[in-house]
Amino acid sequence: MSTTTTTARTVTDILQPRNVLLAGLTGLGAAAAGSWTGIGWGLLAALCAGIIPAGYIEWERKRGTWGDRHVVDRTKRAPIFFVILASIGLGSLAMVLGHAPRDILLAMIALWVMTVGLLAINTVWKVSVDSAVAGAVVTLLAVVHSPWWIAAYPLVALVCWSRVALRYHTVVQTMVGAGLGLATAAAWLC
Repeated sequence: MSTTTTTARTVTDILQPRNVLLAGLTGLGAAAAGSWTGIGWGLLAALCAGIIPAGYIEWERKRGTWGDRHVVDRTKRAPIFFVILASIGLGSLAMVLGHAPRDILLAMIALWVMTVGLLAINTVWKVSVDSAVAGAVVTLLAVVHSPWWIAAYPLVALVCWSRVALRYHTVVQTMVGAGLGLATAAAWLC
């Protein structure tokens, strides 16, 4: 395995959606609430948007449905999107009922809308979910927490590079994914 491939695999494993959502939404929850109580809301958001979907993917992978967590064949991705939509929807309902901070609830709605977009695009063309999540989380943090988070956009570019280097996506597929994440996050919070 080449150094480029090894580096790309490391990047894609570390910055996979589950991890990005866990770190980003936990921080976003703390910023949205302005206190430690928001961390709980952020963890709930990460559970619903990233951890439950990742668990579903792992469960299906072990059953032999997919070769790995990347689900390279776009025709097999629809069930994942429906699990994500249901999980985010139920998490959002819990947030409404629990009077979660407005910004973390809006972030969940933005992620739900982004997932609808990913599902729609995926019916005809393969788009990078990893890039979309990275773009959305950095944008959410920049809008809710601090504009200084814009400095983290090179991490989004790094995710895009890793997906292309591993030949899971083309440059355009990663750019469309990152752009969709950025646009939906910015639209819902601005």
